[in-house]
Amino acid sequence: SACSQPTPTPAPAEEQPQEQPQEQPAAAEPTATPEPEPAQAPAEEAAPAAGERTGAWVDQVVFTTQPEANAAVAQLQAGDIDIYGAPAVNDPELFPKVRDDENLTYFQSFGSYNELTMNPAEFTDGRLNPFTSAKIREAMNWLIDRNYVAQEIYGGLAVPKFLPITSAFPDYARYVAKVRELEAKYAYNPDKAREVITAEMEAMGAERVGPQGRWTYNGETITLVFLIRVEDRRRMIGDYVANQLEDLGFQVDRQYKTSSEASALWIRSDPAEGQWHLYTGGWITTAISRDQGGNFDFFYTPRGLGVPLWQAYTPDPEFDEVSQRLDNNDFATLDERGELFQRAMELAPQNAFRVWIVDTVGFSPAVGNLSVAYDLAGGVAGSSLWPYTIRYADQEGGTVRWAQQQVLVEPWNPIAGTNWIYDTDVQRATGEFAVNSDPYTGLGLPNRIARAEVVAQTGTPMGKTLDWVTLDFQDEIVVPDDAWVDWDATEQRFITAGEKYTETVTAKTKVTVYYPADLYET
Repeated sequence: SACSQPTPTPAPAEEQPQEQPQEQPAAAEPTATPEPEPAQAPAEEAAPAAGERTGAWVDQVVFTTQPEANAAVAQLQAGDIDIYGAPAVNDPELFPKVRDDENLTYFQSFGSYNELTMNPAEFTDGRLNPFTSAKIREAMNWLIDRNYVAQEIYGGLAVPKFLPITSAFPDYARYVAKVRELEAKYAYNPDKAREVITAEMEAMGAERVGPQGRWTYNGETITLVFLIRVEDRRRMIGDYVANQLEDLGFQVDRQYKTSSEASALWIRSDPAEGQWHLYTGGWITTAISRDQGGNFDFFYTPRGLGVPLWQAYTPDPEFDEVSQRLDNNDFATLDERGELFQRAMELAPQNAFRVWIVDTVGFSPAVGNLSVAYDLAGGVAGSSLWPYTIRYADQEGGTVRWAQQQVLVEPWNPIAGTNWIYDTDVQRATGEFAVNSDPYTGLGLPNRIARAEVVAQTGTPMGKTLDWVTLDFQDEIVVPDDAWVDWDATEQRFITAGEKYTETVTAKTKVTVYYPADLYET
C-alpha cells in the first residue's frame, strides 16, 4: 500500500546504524559484566490507583548492558532482570533452554540479517587494498558457504541470504524467479573465487611468495584487518571467513571487538586511512517492509548514510541510477518497477560493497509474567509499540529491568545521529510517532494523527488499504506559491515555490494530514 508508513530503513543490529542501519548478542567468551542492581520506583510519588493510570503501564524501565545472551538468560532465571531486549538472540543451544523453562517466555522476529562489509577505499599510505577491486568483492560471494553458516553456525535458525532483501518480506516472493537465478549464480564455489581473486591480485601487481604462499605487494605482506564482532554468532562467522581468506594466501589480523569498539573504526574512521578491511555487519529492519526498493540506494550509494564509509562508495553509473529511481519510486507502472528491481538485484553483487550471508530467526527472552507488543520483523527492541504495551500480567506499575548488549553506542544527535538499535529502542520510549507500524503487516496505524488525505496524479501506481487514509486522483496537482521548496543557507530561511520558480510547478502527490484537536492535551 503506497499510503502506509514510510518504508523502514535497515539499522545496524549492533549498530543495528537502525548496520538504517541494529545487531544481536552471541555465545562468545564470557565477559565480566556487573550484575544490575534492582531499580526502585521513585519513593516520593505514590502509584496511581487502579483504573486512574495514564501513559505507560509501568513506572519505569531501567536499561543495563549484558553482552552475553547466555549470561542474560541466567539472570532472567535468577530474577535479576526482566527482559533481554537484544534485537534477536539466535543461539540454537540457548533457545531450548528458554522455550522449556515454564518461568520464561520469548518473542520471535524475522527481520535481522548478517553480512560482510568491505572497505573499498584506496589507502593513502600506498598499501594495496584488495577490496578496491569490484571483481574481488564480487568473488567473495563464491568464497562463503552460506548453507554451512545457516546450518552449522546458526543451527538452522537462519537461511542463506544473497541479496539486500529479506526472505520473509513481499519483494522476495514477488521476484522469486530472479532471486533463485542469482542464488544459483553466486552459490558456494571456492575454486571460482580463487581463480577470480588470484587473477585480480596479480593484475594489481601483487604476488604470492614464501613457503605459505602469502600475498605481498612491493615486497610487503598484505595483511587484512578484520573487525569481528564478539557478542553473537558473528564471532564464528568472522573466524570462518578469515580461515577461507587464509586458504587463499592472505594474512588476516583478526581483531575481536564489541559494537562500540568496532563502530569507531568502520563507521567513524576515514576508510582511506586503512585501519580496517572487513567487518562482520549485522542489521535489523524494525518493521515489516512492504517495499524494499530503497535498500539498494541505502546499502550501495553515498546517499545511504552520512558517514565516511558510505561516502567512499562508487557504484557504477547504471546501478547508481537504478538504485536512486527505486528509492524515489520513479516509475510509471509496477511492471516498470519490476524491471528496475530485478536489474538492481543483478547489479548489486557486481558492485558488492558488502556480501550478504544469512537472514536469521531470532528471539528475545523475558520473565513469564511480562507481556509486550513485538514486531515480526524488529522484535521487541525494534517495535514502536513496546513503550505503550510493556506490562506485568498481574499488576499496574512496577519497574522493568531491561538488559541488552550495549547502551549509548553513538551520539544521540537529532541530525545524522545514532541509528543503532541499542540507542533507538530506548529513544522509542522518549517520544511518539505520528504513525506506528502494524507489527504483523507493516501497514501504518494512526497514533498522533486523526486522518490523512492523499491526492495522486492520474495514472500513478498507488493504492490504499486502511480507512484512515483517503486516496483520490487528479490530472494535475499545482504546488502553491507559498509552499517551501528550498533552503537559503546564507539567509537561513526557507524559499517558497513562488520565489524559486517563474512557471507553474506541479507535483505527483499531495498529502494533507489532520491532527486531533486535543493533540497537546493528551
